[in-house]
Amino acid sequence: MSAPTLEEFQQQVSELLLRHRSLLDVMSKLGQSNASVNRAVTKAVTDCGCIELNARKQEYADELNLESAKSTLQSHLSGHVCESCRDVLKTELGRNLFYMTAMCNLLDIQLDEVVANEYDKCSTLGLFNLT
Repeated sequence: MSAPTLEEFQQQVSELLLRHRSLLDVMSKLGQSNASVNRAVTKAVTDCGCIELNARKQEYADELNLESAKSTLQSHLSGHVCESCRDVLKTELGRNLFYMTAMCNLLDIQLDEVVANEYDKCSTLGLFNLT
């Protein structure tokens, strides 16, 4: 069985969204699901300990090309997300994607167009797209 397309996923979300038809409800659920993603990452660090953070100022020069920047800049992350934390994160990210897609539906925006536009922007701007 092949993976569903973004269009198929968006249609399924449209069919399943019953309780939160209000844009305000969807916005608040999207914010809540985003907080749950952040909480799941935090728990992976502080409760499970499968990943660690060691953050400090990023040192980079304006003249770095994309490849040099990739090798110079750090994620501040060490370790690997364990299977248990990975399952929780996938669930929370999925819920977040659900509500983002619901917002697209309510605003009559095609999710695949959003992804394609962002892909094109990243391809065109390259390193200048980084913020």
